[in-house]
Amino acid sequence: MDARAAESNLVREILQGKGYRHIGYVSRRGDADVLHVYLGGDGTPWLRRHRVSTDPTPRRAVMLELMDMDRARSIYLGRPCYHGLANDAGCTPWLWTHGRYSAAVVDSMEAALRSHLGSAPTPRLRFFGYSGGGTLAVLLAARFPEADTVVTVAGNLDLDAWAQHHGYSALADSLDPASRPPLARSVRQLHLVGGRDTRVPAALIERYLKRQPRGEVILFPDFDHSCCWREIWPSVLARMP
Repeated sequence: MDARAAESNLVREILQGKGYRHIGYVSRRGDADVLHVYLGGDGTPWLRRHRVSTDPTPRRAVMLELMDMDRARSIYLGRPCYHGLANDAGCTPWLWTHGRYSAAVVDSMEAALRSHLGSAPTPRLRFFGYSGGGTLAVLLAARFPEADTVVTVAGNLDLDAWAQHHGYSALADSLDPASRPPLARSVRQLHLVGGRDTRVPAALIERYLKRQPRGEVILFPDFDHSCCWREIWPSVLARMP
């Protein structure tokens, strides 16, 4: 991830969250009145079904690749204990397994983002999340009145339905977007789903959408979970007001 960020001339920051440190990769191009916040997927929380990973950091920098195509001011915001911080105090596998979307994770990511924003007037915020990063995009947007847009890419927005579909144990310690209060009507939502996605099938978004005042879905019939989001990303960014 560091190497991919360096190729794109991104600035690496260590941000203090609530009890945890976070890595941020920052692009300072673009106007200061808007900030695009990119959130990566779950990475590798498990090596096998019953063996937890010691480092959950994503092996492929999907959201960094998409962020590199963005001309707006942007930050890739890492999760607690990801990106080389797994040995930090307080880091346990709970934070990237059953508690991967817990209040503790979201609280710390909120604090880290506020640390990045500093004391300057808060710009309009747009959250972009891939896979489990889509889960966090919705959860974080609810905490920032400056949020005006959420874009999810193959986002997991109904944790209970997802766990039942795959026969996994429920993420009982995590916050489930499908069971949370809907986002404000002022927040535009764009959810990109792949017709061939077997990890987060398109049908799993239905319960979440029923409770949202401004949720739009775009189905890409030939896309799966990881392919081929780069191809359409310029057109997604062109839809930003």
